[in-house]
Amino acid sequence: QNETGRDLPEWLKRPRNETGNKVTVVLGAQWGDEGKGKVVDLLATESDLVCRCQGGNNAGHTVVVEGTEYDFHLLPSGIINPKSICVIGNGVVIHLPGLFEEAENNEKKGLKGWEKRLIVSDRAHLVFDFHQVVDGIQETQRQATEGKIIGTTKKGIGPTYASKASRIGLRVCDLLGDFKEFSTKFKNLVEQYQSMYSSLTVDTESQLKKLKEYGERLRPMVRDGVYYMYEALHGPPKKILVEGANAALLDIDFGTYPFVTSSNCTVGGACTGLGIPPLNIGEVYGVSKAYTTRVGIGAFPTEQLNVTGELLQTRGHEVGVTTGRKRRCGWLDLVILRYAHMINGFTAIALTKLDILDVLDEIKVGVAYKINGKRIPHFPADMELLHKVEVEYETFPGWKSDTSAARKWNNLPQKAQNYIRFVENHIGVPIKWVGVGKSRECMIQMF
Repeated sequence: QNETGRDLPEWLKRPRNETGNKVTVVLGAQWGDEGKGKVVDLLATESDLVCRCQGGNNAGHTVVVEGTEYDFHLLPSGIINPKSICVIGNGVVIHLPGLFEEAENNEKKGLKGWEKRLIVSDRAHLVFDFHQVVDGIQETQRQATEGKIIGTTKKGIGPTYASKASRIGLRVCDLLGDFKEFSTKFKNLVEQYQSMYSSLTVDTESQLKKLKEYGERLRPMVRDGVYYMYEALHGPPKKILVEGANAALLDIDFGTYPFVTSSNCTVGGACTGLGIPPLNIGEVYGVSKAYTTRVGIGAFPTEQLNVTGELLQTRGHEVGVTTGRKRRCGWLDLVILRYAHMINGFTAIALTKLDILDVLDEIKVGVAYKINGKRIPHFPADMELLHKVEVEYETFPGWKSDTSAARKWNNLPQKAQNYIRFVENHIGVPIKWVGVGKSRECMIQMF
């Protein structure tokens, strides 16, 4: 009883340490394309729930299962596991034609029963075809006025997040509500964009007709995301996995702005993009390649515009999943990994594509940035400054042997082990997996 003599309500009598299920989060620690799909796929085999919390179909995750290569853009990679439910959270922006097309492409490769296993938050914003057109127009304008582009995927992601922030966006709940009301809002939105971009033409009626059809196909999958996640966290024990799209250095707040994406792809995005309290965040796994790559434009201090860069590009098949663009390549940059760790608080790291370094005589690792010969302790916010930094490297002898068949730590050559240990000690985060190839089996688990 409390001091007024009344019985305490049930919830106050419960022990306060019942925080519910913990969520495991997998995040990119560089500029994307680190092999997150592979790590998620590994963890998804034993997850009950696999969730996406931000981004849209500008993301590209490739997962190889029994020789079949699946490409995911909007669907969480865990959709391959017939036992797990997949959630597209409120922080994701959804292009419905893209979602259904992606599902159909993967169905042809053998994906089954995805519609029964997909949950979509009613608070997620919608990407419309005209957002994608606007994305292209904006890039063209940037080229004309500043002579430089951001290098977006032209999937309409930026314009959709802009609509969301301007409070003129439309959500899944709008589409599934009163369609007459939705149509009016849609027409107003189109008019607003046409007033900004005179060259934009939209066949509003045909768009609305298609959207109505997509809405009906989507309806059985839609839930109140907040309530759904709350039940999942506080119901029976469940393994819940959140897969981040993009990566730390592309985060709208912490990335190499303006050459970034338009969402938070750091750990905070898992909370805001799904409605998960920070208390429920458990393991946070960062994924990094054993070298560094970047798609598109922006500063890249350890980039190698030479034979080494070309070798990494060709050996690593460094081409974007979503865009087909060649990726820029360079040495592993521990300054950016430490920075990503400051923001995300990684509990462990997956180091992928170690096998790509197998043929090198020597391997360098960026350990610090200098400006005017002086080390700087932080990662510069100013892009001009970042372009000017001089990288301090540690050099390691190459192991010059094939690691792709290694399945245990002891199978790796001593020099490769030394390289991994150095990285681990320098960032101060244990490396839990080392990747030496494309398929599931090629992930060496360390502990």
